[in-house]
Amino acid sequence: MSRKPAIFITQATLPTEYGEFTIHVFDDNGQEHLVLTMGHLRPEDVILTRVHSECLTGDGLFSLRCDCGPQLAFAMDQIAQRKQGMLVYLRQEGRGIGLTEKIKAYQLQDQGFDTFDANVKLGHLPDNRSYDMLEDVFAHFGVKQIELMTNNPDKIRAIEAHGVEVKDRMAVKVGHNPHNINYLKTKKDKFLHLD
Repeated sequence: MSRKPAIFITQATLPTEYGEFTIHVFDDNGQEHLVLTMGHLRPEDVILTRVHSECLTGDGLFSLRCDCGPQLAFAMDQIAQRKQGMLVYLRQEGRGIGLTEKIKAYQLQDQGFDTFDANVKLGHLPDNRSYDMLEDVFAHFGVKQIELMTNNPDKIRAIEAHGVEVKDRMAVKVGHNPHNINYLKTKKDKFLHLD
């Protein structure tokens, strides 16, 4: 069965401490995802882009267990500095396992499991996220080539598999603290994140 394309729903102005963005809503088979854009996104431009998976604990509650909140802030700031770019905010909490399962994984991490093994122990893939809807998002904006803010090689491969060229990568090195040392080590050692 073929996947239904994600559908653009609506947009509005979103003033933030980093500047004024436009917020766009897409529906992907009942799941809402967001895109923040700034400036004109022209097909001939290499668009500074962040694909960020939702992390309520990090993005909204300022948790120090991960580096998600600082990565989100970094991306918005970089886009604002260039006055052009896009941030795709995918609603796939906890590497795609959902909020409740993520907190269960936290409990296992408190017992000594890392993020990779905790997800597996709960019966999930280590990373259960999907990037299929990105094809529809990039097509909607006419974006064909990007500079991607990421340390995750899986995101690069997923985006390029959907026909968008990743011309360059900007490493995201923020949010390191004593509480997430093991988390960051696991991302590098088991999820094979780049420096």
